[in-house]
Amino acid sequence: MYRVGVQREFIAQHYLIGGDWGAENQLHSHPYRLELELSGRQLDQHQYLVDIVAIEDTLDRLIGYFRDHTLNDLPEFAGVNPSLEHFARLLCESLAEQFLAGPVERISVKLWENAVAWAGYEVGR
Repeated sequence: MYRVGVQREFIAQHYLIGGDWGAENQLHSHPYRLELELSGRQLDQHQYLVDIVAIEDTLDRLIGYFRDHTLNDLPEFAGVNPSLEHFARLLCESLAEQFLAGPVERISVKLWENAVAWAGYEVGR
């Protein structure tokens, strides 16, 4: 299996809802780090799984939408707890729309909210 990965860092805010999580129920920021991994068994005609520049451009656009925003205010989080797991799934599914075709068979996202805690999500075909 070929694998290509790119990561990006960004800051966004949120507050948790639906339970008593102490300080997490108050508006706060996280220094998120998104790790994206694409994998597949074949390469394209240029001997790429996916051009890294295309991955970077797509990630920059996607992350730009969330960067410096309060997640709770965005339509994707309306009425749901903006948990790390939910955010990882949302990012992964959005990236799958862009890249889960051609030689790419699996997309995996690992989303860190600090130096020690992450959640992940994976889709494949």
